[in-house]
Parts: sequence; C-alpha cells; structure tokens
Amino acid sequence: MSKKEKKWNKEELHTYILLLCANADNDESEDELKMIQTKVSAKTFLKMYTEFKGDSEEEQLKKIERAINQNEYTEMELAAFRREIYEVFFTDCNFSMMEKRLDWTLDNILY
Repeated sequence: MSKKEKKWNKEELHTYILLLCANADNDESEDELKMIQTKVSAKTFLKMYTEFKGDSEEEQLKKIERAINQNEYTEMELAAFRREIYEVFFTDCNFSMMEKRLDWTLDNILY
C-alpha cells in the first residue's frame, strides 16, 4: 500500500466491498457487476473497479479495514450494507464456501 493513499468516502468503500463480494468465488458475473452499478455512481464504480483489479487479496482487506476505521457508520448503515452484501452473494443463487469465508471475514471487519 502506498503511504499517500487517499481516504475513501463511504460510497467508494461501499463499492470496493461489493466488488470484493462479487469476486469472492473468483468469478465476477455480469449480473453481479450490473447490480453493483445500480447502487453507486458510474464514476465511482469505474474508479474503484480499476483500483480493485490492481490489488491483491491481502491489500484489499487491509484497505477495507483502514477505510472502515476512517468512516463512522451507524448500526442502521451497517445493517443496510450487510443486506447489499448478501444481495451480491446471492445474485447467482449460490452461497459458495469462498463467499461464506469472505462473509465471516467482513463480519469481523465491520463489527
């Protein structure tokens, strides 16, 4: 990670986490990406998708943890966020073992 990383706003973090969820089973489907695009601006999606593709799994999780700590979330925001995470996971009507593992990891980071 670069020492001069910019602080992500909530929409950027939101987008990045949803992209991670779409890629949890190493298969981002067109439906998953379209669903994410309906939830965020096109500009933010493209910015975060480009960044996401350049990061390793370890970098992705570190960036998410750092950004969660920099932004304050209410319980209601986190609950809504979790619903959207599950929306991405279940877009393909399958909750794989890799998605379950990521869900557990995100649960530990978010709460």
